[in-house]
Amino acid sequence: MHTTARLRRVILWPFQGAGRPVAFLATGALIQLAALVVMALPWIFLVPETWAATLLAVLVPLAALVSAGPSLTEAQRGRFRARLGVHIPSPYEGSRPSLPEWLRSPAARRQLGYHLLFGPLLALAAVFVLLMWAASAVAASIYVWIWLVPPESRLGQVGYTVLAAYITVAGIALLCAASWLSRALARLDTRTATLRLGPSREEQLARRVEDLAESRAGLVDTVDAERRRIERDLHDGAQQRLVSLAVNLGLAKATLGDLPEDARRVIDEAHREAKEAMEELNDLVRGLHPAVLEDRGLDAAISGIAARAPLPVGVTVNLPSRPAPAVEAVAYFTVSEALTNVVKHAQASRAEVTVECLGATLVLVVSDDGVGGAEPAGGTGLAGLAKRVASVDGRLSVDSPVGGPTVLTVELPCVP
Repeated sequence: MHTTARLRRVILWPFQGAGRPVAFLATGALIQLAALVVMALPWIFLVPETWAATLLAVLVPLAALVSAGPSLTEAQRGRFRARLGVHIPSPYEGSRPSLPEWLRSPAARRQLGYHLLFGPLLALAAVFVLLMWAASAVAASIYVWIWLVPPESRLGQVGYTVLAAYITVAGIALLCAASWLSRALARLDTRTATLRLGPSREEQLARRVEDLAESRAGLVDTVDAERRRIERDLHDGAQQRLVSLAVNLGLAKATLGDLPEDARRVIDEAHREAKEAMEELNDLVRGLHPAVLEDRGLDAAISGIAARAPLPVGVTVNLPSRPAPAVEAVAYFTVSEALTNVVKHAQASRAEVTVECLGATLVLVVSDDGVGGAEPAGGTGLAGLAKRVASVDGRLSVDSPVGGPTVLTVELPCVP
């Protein structure tokens, strides 16, 4: 049993995987035959007796083939998908364009090149391979159908058995060659059709960039929504519990006057730590997503940052409408991080923050009169700030000569 199965695998090994390529080549030949029939129809119904009739008989088939170009392309894509499982993407986004739009597109030239040149040549090669399959099958099975020949004819041919053996061996060899040629021709057709019927390399890269930009925007929105959720949970949960704890400890200090000194000291310490924890939690919540930014917008949120800064900060915000939440959050955290850098590194006595919308661009400028010398690679947080700005397709530039002043400019998309 195992020996028979192994022998069958050895015999059929050259032909494994050849069925789908053969069906694929036959389908391609039929499609090209249909296109050939369409082109030959004018020659059947028109008798080109004059130059005008001859020109008409040439132009009409070409016009018919050009008009059928999108349909032929879809038929070829369906052939690759059904017979080989190869998906050739459409070079167009959305629905198929109209015929005039298709004719003006670069993809039309590639597709017509396939239908007029590469497709017919590959179909001709496919017909040759299919005929090779038929001839080799007839030769390899000569001992089956030779018995249909009358006995006197066979016996009259001296040495027909030896000749039949040679023909059988040649037929088997041709079957192996036809199997290899079928797979090779299918691979060649796949590569050619992918380049001609699908999007070009530039179109694929452009589409990939658009997909990545869209997925990145979705990721930024998701992260911002998650940050809002955490801020809301902390504000409504842990923060309220700390407030309640601090209030209860304060009431205990005020009402329980007969407590021992050690117990009163423990309550005082717990009350102080509760208030400090509230302040730290407030800073944490503000760092995640300040409620004032969501409720009152960028002007109020930046004014809050400026009020908490240990140096005078002038704020000018001129926005006709609120930008997108993700852009608004990036602008807020950019100002917050920039002012933190000013306080830590700039040795400045004053800073200015200006936010305005110029056309479709939100321009944010943070300047100070410090010592300058800020570099994105200098470990001052500017590199991380640039990545945050780039997450929404923004751009950051720093002008900070040694001796100052430092001007940080951020450009963000100003879309509502």
